[in-house]
Amino acid sequence: MTQQEVAPGVGTHDDIFSDPRITAVGLFTEAFTGLTAKFSAQLAEHNLAMAEFEVLLRLSRSPGGELRMSDLAAQTSLTTSGITRLVDRLERSGLLCRRACPSDRRGLLATLTDAGRERIGDVLPGHIALIDEWFSGLLEPAELEAMLSALRKVRDAVRPGATAGTNRS
Repeated sequence: MTQQEVAPGVGTHDDIFSDPRITAVGLFTEAFTGLTAKFSAQLAEHNLAMAEFEVLLRLSRSPGGELRMSDLAAQTSLTTSGITRLVDRLERSGLLCRRACPSDRRGLLATLTDAGRERIGDVLPGHIALIDEWFSGLLEPAELEAMLSALRKVRDAVRPGATAGTNRS
């Protein structure tokens, strides 16, 4: 008895379970959600949400500790209104400030404050320890390099603005 295709071009039910494309995305999703849970717990100890940490980290890795608001929105998974609300909250906390962009009067720069640098400095050692324990420390150097290359390729295809306003990939 032959199996029917699950959907045109997809294959049979058994084919789906052995499809490496589905396995790859499933493994990526499981790894991402597992890492996110570990990171979120550590960040909560510092009264930071993942999105807040991402903004502070991106600013700390940017030249002068600042990015245009539009570039910050493009680099994160937030909309422009979402990044505005998040920056409002971080500004009220004294972790960053906004100032006019000298090269474009209509643009605004989000700039890390000394308090923001101190907060990210307090959080990073524990964050890096988690990365070592649950991610990079599990991989051989060649595996990590191959993964970085593959992830950049996928990231650049699905989020082309992820490095907006920076000189790095």
